[in-house]
Amino acid sequence: MADDPSPQAPEPNSGADAGWSAVGYLLGGMIVWGGAGWLLDRWLGLPNVGLLIGLIGGTVAGVYLIVKRLGA
Repeated sequence: MADDPSPQAPEPNSGADAGWSAVGYLLGGMIVWGGAGWLLDRWLGLPNVGLLIGLIGGTVAGVYLIVKRLGA
């Protein structure tokens, strides 16, 4: 048992995980809410008003989640 190496400490987080999480939140919000707005436009026959509102709302929601989850 004396020859067993001691357990290695985990490597420090480089910040890449936080960056990919932020990108995921932004793209996810824009895709989900933009898609919902696009579907609403097609259903109601509007000229891409819902798509624009959905994209803006999804971006705002993504930024909110980034600040809440990854911010201090």
